[in-house]
Amino acid sequence: MTDTTVISIATQTMIVALKLSAPILVTSLVIGFAISVVQSMTQIQEFTLAFVPKLLGVGVALLLCGNWMLHTMVNFTVELFEAIPTFLAGGP
Repeated sequence: MTDTTVISIATQTMIVALKLSAPILVTSLVIGFAISVVQSMTQIQEFTLAFVPKLLGVGVALLLCGNWMLHTMVNFTVELFEAIPTFLAGGP
């Protein structure tokens, strides 16, 4: 296994991690920003007012994107396991 192969695997891993975390992080960011704007306009500073909608939004995001996330992770893992013989043989 060459250093190029290791860097390639690490790059693919980071890309998959970004893809898998994006739906949850974007949902949380959008809801947090919207709640922050509402809190600044109304001057209501309540922690649960920001926490509960984020929790519900992340739950909905997981329900909608969970199947895709699981398939993406399983496909990446299967491809990685299938490539182990080529890594051991010193192939590209």
